[in-house]
Amino acid sequence: MRRYIIYILLSVVFACAKAQISRLGENVQYSFTAQGTAGGGDNAPFWFTNNRYGLGTTENFSGLARVALWRTVETDSIWFWRMGYGVDLASPINGENGYFCIQQAYADIEWKMLRLSLGQKERPSELKNPYLSTGGLTLGMNARPLPQVRFELPDFWAIPGTRGIFSFKGHVAYGWYTDGAWQRKFNAGTSNIYTSGSMFHSKALLIRLGNRELFPLEVAGGLEMACQFGGTGWNILPYVGTTLLQDVALGGNFLTAFVPGGGDVNDENFTNAAGNHIGSWHLRMDWKEEKWNIGIYMEHLFEDHSQMFMQYGFWKDMLLGVEANLPKNPFLSTIVYEYNHTMDQSGTIYHDATAEIPVQVSARDDYYNNHIYGAWQMGGFVMGNPLILSPVYNPYFNKRGSLTIQHNRLAVHHIGLAGNPSDEWAWRTLYTHQVSYGSYNMPLLNPQSSNYLLLEATYSPRWCRGLSFSSSYGHNIGDLIGNSYGAMLSVRFDGWLNRTQW
Repeated sequence: MRRYIIYILLSVVFACAKAQISRLGENVQYSFTAQGTAGGGDNAPFWFTNNRYGLGTTENFSGLARVALWRTVETDSIWFWRMGYGVDLASPINGENGYFCIQQAYADIEWKMLRLSLGQKERPSELKNPYLSTGGLTLGMNARPLPQVRFELPDFWAIPGTRGIFSFKGHVAYGWYTDGAWQRKFNAGTSNIYTSGSMFHSKALLIRLGNRELFPLEVAGGLEMACQFGGTGWNILPYVGTTLLQDVALGGNFLTAFVPGGGDVNDENFTNAAGNHIGSWHLRMDWKEEKWNIGIYMEHLFEDHSQMFMQYGFWKDMLLGVEANLPKNPFLSTIVYEYNHTMDQSGTIYHDATAEIPVQVSARDDYYNNHIYGAWQMGGFVMGNPLILSPVYNPYFNKRGSLTIQHNRLAVHHIGLAGNPSDEWAWRTLYTHQVSYGSYNMPLLNPQSSNYLLLEATYSPRWCRGLSFSSSYGHNIGDLIGNSYGAMLSVRFDGWLNRTQW
């Protein structure tokens, strides 16, 4: 099935590229990056590891070399048909996913406002600041991108006749996971569950009300959903004799991923929707003046159908945030504050209706955990918010090979600050205070807390356009992932090939 889909889509790409081929070599950008990290303690500083699209590591000493080449679709902005592409190669030292990876490889084809995106591409979280936020709850910036076929309205499109007041954006995507070999290696010597060859689906619809030219208030919100389905499961069913590994074909298909249905192989008498379903409700309000703006936003996570609506009363779990962009000054440009509460999870009780007790209670959601797929993760990193600690930390928790999330009942305060003192200098600071109660399946007798700090400065000299140097200091203090400290140095150069637009 994948082969036929790829053949069809490549045919579309070549047909569209035929008219654009003369422009594909124009306005191509490139970058080279070298990065090194050194420190001490139990794990690398939290913000050195997380929200780096899966290229971070928990190791105290690490390095990264990266080369990228890309052309944005905005280059063809005067045309109805537009094309962009990108290739991004990374070579980590002490990374979680080997010594070489194709981080991004994609082609974007646009017709007017519609885009077909093919391949794997880094995508920021919806309606959040990618530089200062902790990231989205359903799909964040923490894991490596998945190869996928994605139809989308990438930007808000104003419906004609509404004076720009009513607009929307959205997407539908199907793809596949590439971490089967990593899961097998991570699980080596244990009997923990893991999967290979599974598929991915996501969709979103966001609506925006408001037109800044008419009134400064804008309101945007909507629904985002994702699913992992299919593939092969290992150690899912009870052992037979001395067999250590059992491969089981997992349920789900393209239709049951889009409209949840079917069932999993070990549901027995209590059928659930096939696959690992997750989603979020988003809401954001912005007051936008000419030189400043302030926004407040909310994201509410739900697993399967639990808490998708107010089935168990008003939502208690959500990420709440405030973002302020200040008038231009040499000190502080942007402030972000977030509070993330995930301790309720619909309540403490889960019960499937039986003849004795004919009441269905779909609570105890156990965020990011799944009895088939282990966790909502890719290559060891959760695909949502990294403060629900990723499986890469499980060896530190003495849970070697386990993909199970150990800490998902959290209360988190987070502050992000950024500034641009001059054209040459920029800085940002992240500080996060996290309290964990473990999970309902593995509760902590006493809550554990940690504090994560990042200080970062970037220098982009005028005398060499495209060159930049970044230095960062990170620090962890607390019980969850131990105490540690470290420094990171990065050098990057960005340039152009055959630039025709200035």
